[in-house]
Amino acid sequence: MSPAPSDPLDLLVTGPVFFDLIFTGMPSGPVPGTEVWAEGMGTAPGGIANLAVAAARLGMRTGLASGFGDDAYADWLWTVLSQQEGVDLSASRRYRHWHTSVTVSLALDGDRAMVSHGHDDPEPAGTLMASAPAARAVVADITNPGDDGEPWWRAPAAAGSLVFADGGWDPSETWDPDRLTTLDGCHAFTPNAVEAMAYTRTDSPVAAARALAEHVPLVVVTLGAEGALAVDSATGSQVEVSPLRVRALDATGAGDVFAAALIGGTLQGWDLERRLRFAVLCSALAVQHFGGSLAAPGWGDIADWWDATVAAARTGDRAARATADSYDFLDDVLPGHALARVRRAEATIARFSDAMPDVVVPTPTVRPGR
Repeated sequence: MSPAPSDPLDLLVTGPVFFDLIFTGMPSGPVPGTEVWAEGMGTAPGGIANLAVAAARLGMRTGLASGFGDDAYADWLWTVLSQQEGVDLSASRRYRHWHTSVTVSLALDGDRAMVSHGHDDPEPAGTLMASAPAARAVVADITNPGDDGEPWWRAPAAAGSLVFADGGWDPSETWDPDRLTTLDGCHAFTPNAVEAMAYTRTDSPVAAARALAEHVPLVVVTLGAEGALAVDSATGSQVEVSPLRVRALDATGAGDVFAAALIGGTLQGWDLERRLRFAVLCSALAVQHFGGSLAAPGWGDIADWWDATVAAARTGDRAARATADSYDFLDDVLPGHALARVRRAEATIARFSDAMPDVVVPTPTVRPGR
């Protein structure tokens, strides 16, 4: 465990970390007795690491409270997250004789299908978060409140953290509306359209967002390739943002990139439309690369996109002109941010010397598992 920071983090997240193996460019999904060759392949930290990396790449001081095993996958994940991406792991722990969870993600028809294997973390989120550093914002999964049923995020909310609640997939597909009671004290709820309509028993994302606004100050419903909509319950205002048309290579982690950008805009005090547009932009940039967390854009990617958009608008391209007008706030936002290049996913696990040049990887201290 590394020392906890003295100043509050911008964002603290908790949840399982996966080793992701992503295949792209597949002609079809595999069926028994056949073999399918993919055009592309990448490895990246997955699970909650998608959100942590996306936030860190947008300049937020980000902490992660998770369990890590003692295998080679965990060594690589720990090094990439802490040393390459700058994620604070002071609230994370390593456990002896406990292996890393793995997901194989197949990019198909603009979406993804996944096969995963793993086990529950040795300690619940509440235990890790109890000793975690303070943060201006935290992210909570309402499908995983804690071992005793009492949401772990009550404590950080009482201490002043903004809680951004995620819908999470309900494996039982019952979508119990009583689960929405756990949103008490949360600042925002950010489900996708399927989750929002299922929890509220409504037949449209707009109706679902309106219903959910009775539980939290801010509801943001992601619509995938159709953009996003939000309802501010304090003012009753509703904002809808159209998507950016891009060639999507891999949607893995796009929702996490969206959430990270939304949280970043909130902490900056931006208005709701600006926050939504920025989140849509960041997720659109992410899906053009494969690798989940390592597809997340940095400020250099955003600056490159903005320069290209403005240049196209100056040639008389009407679509580019309309896009430039919608995102003209970037002229004020970009100055002051480091426009560094970010690393993308590699086809195989990069050597530690490749992941972070000139860094000596220490032997981690591990704790006994249960």
